[in-house]
Amino acid sequence: MAATSTEAQYVTFGLGDECFAVPVTVVREILDHQDAFRIPHGPDYLLGLRDVRGQGVPVIDLRLRLGMSATTKTPHTRILVIDIPITDKILTLGLVADRVFEVTSFKQEAIESAPDIGVRWPSEYIAGVVRRDGGFVVIIDLAKLFSSTDKVSLMGVGTGQRASELADV
Repeated sequence: MAATSTEAQYVTFGLGDECFAVPVTVVREILDHQDAFRIPHGPDYLLGLRDVRGQGVPVIDLRLRLGMSATTKTPHTRILVIDIPITDKILTLGLVADRVFEVTSFKQEAIESAPDIGVRWPSEYIAGVVRRDGGFVVIIDLAKLFSSTDKVSLMGVGTGQRASELADV
């Protein structure tokens, strides 16, 4: 009897010339880009708040968060609304992507470890890489990308809670 291969589905999207992916299970919806309500004194990558079905959702320029240049809005720019499980809380964010490609499946054995050298982003943010069409798809570890400091500041946006109230989150 042949061993069964485990597959997982991912939403793939582009930032510049790079292809990234996040698990489809964390993507709530994909929206057309609209400007967000600016939040003063936030991190540079926090574009502001956007109303998503009655919920204030912090919108993140993922390019800036990864150390790339800021996103330039085009007709293809999208916002991925994601729910990131972090310990006993859910962090809901809108991630700005230059474009969204597709939902695709990757076999578990096709996902390679993140290399320690030759990568533009810290490898702790990378859950793995998949070889595809002569290039790579970088799978982002969202929980690690948004550190505990980010989590405290971002979970307070739109909730009316102060960061001191969220310190134990």
